[in-house]
Amino acid sequence: MTEIERLVVRFARENPSWGYRRIEGVQANLGRHVARTTVANILKRNGIDPAPERGSRMSWRTFLGAHWSTIAAIDFTTVEVWGRHGLVTMYVLFAIELRASRVHFAGMTPGPGEAWIRQVGPNLTDPVDGFLTNTRFCRMDRDAGSRRRFAPFWREPGSSLFACHLGRRIPRSTR
Repeated sequence: MTEIERLVVRFARENPSWGYRRIEGVQANLGRHVARTTVANILKRNGIDPAPERGSRMSWRTFLGAHWSTIAAIDFTTVEVWGRHGLVTMYVLFAIELRASRVHFAGMTPGPGEAWIRQVGPNLTDPVDGFLTNTRFCRMDRDAGSRRRFAPFWREPGSSLFACHLGRRIPRSTR
């Protein structure tokens, strides 16, 4: 990386509101004449957004660092269990608190239907002793069936979850 490129990248990272022309002007003040398109190409090559977008977007690293203590995840896994009639596939629902690296066993069933979800759902979101107490964001897989079945628990008035990140962008109102 040349000295000019290093300075352009440094100016852009240290001054998120500076656009191509401002960086071009600072380079001219230092006795280096660099075209606006050259500044744009250098920033693009280094993965740096243009000035209007640079200050408005939050990186995942920044988001996770700011919200680490309020993020959890829930998911299903399967285990094979020997039953009276042979091998049975059981679905295990678990919750993970990221802040404590703690895994909670929420329940196990041979078929996670609507009735079972209604029974185990409050264990996740109960405001007093639920697994996800003080959790603001819950990461869940993109399975439409799971999202639909768990959605009522995210919307309950007493629920500790204000938003559920289901593999999509988190709505602006919750940021």
